Amino acid sequence: MLWIVDHERELYIELNMEEQKIILIEDEQDVADLIIQGLSEDGYRVIHLGRSEGLDQLLAKQDVSLVVLDILLPGTNGLDICKQIRQWGYTDLPVMMLTALGTPENVVLGLDNGADDYLSKPFKLIELKARIRSLIRRQQSIVQATQRELQPAKDTFNYGFLSIDDYKKVAYCDGQELNLTSTEYRLLLLFIQSPKKVFERSELLDKIWGINFDIGSNVVDVYVNYLRKKIEKVTSKKAIHTVIGMGYVLKIED
Repeated sequence: MLWIVDHERELYIELNMEEQKIILIEDEQDVADLIIQGLSEDGYRVIHLGRSEGLDQLLAKQDVSLVVLDILLPGTNGLDICKQIRQWGYTDLPVMMLTALGTPENVVLGLDNGADDYLSKPFKLIELKARIRSLIRRQQSIVQATQRELQPAKDTFNYGFLSIDDYKKVAYCDGQELNLTSTEYRLLLLFIQSPKKVFERSELLDKIWGINFDIGSNVVDVYVNYLRKKIEKVTSKKAIHTVIGMGYVLKIED
């Protein structure tokens, strides 16, 4: 549930939407109306403030994708507001500044105070939209890259008494290392990544040997049998089962 807030007219419009949220801080109502209409047409949720009061509470409560901020505002100016946003800890939140002061010195001043982009008035709505899309895409890319760095690689697979360390390319049965050929290793890795899935012989031929047609050979059965014997040499428990008329499945009964 979202509210577009206009302090000047004390108007609260309730919206029930699920798109990305953008906070717009702009005291010129005609400019704000134009931006709100344009961004809403593109599916954004816009929260409009005529001045900066209440911004900290909004940022704390709302999952905001971007702030569009005018510099010349009543009370606290946009440069100080941008600096406050960063001081509050929102260092990665994209901030787009709007202003009639479009000199290079003012652009540099805005960027030095923490803005990510700077658009001079008057501007074309199509350019504002493009800049916003670019900032949001850039931020999403940064977040995704950070998440990938924080997530450990999926190198270890475990199922029952079987395990594989795919980083070291080593397989274990009941904690004992299995002496597998490269083909046997790839076969066990495929099984352990999808336990209880029935693999048809044609699928195993395709995924392990790269053969996508029937070669009229029992190579799959031979290598599955090799793998079974090496597992059963360590434990008496059954792991790889034949599904008659279909293929093979890795399934360990309790």
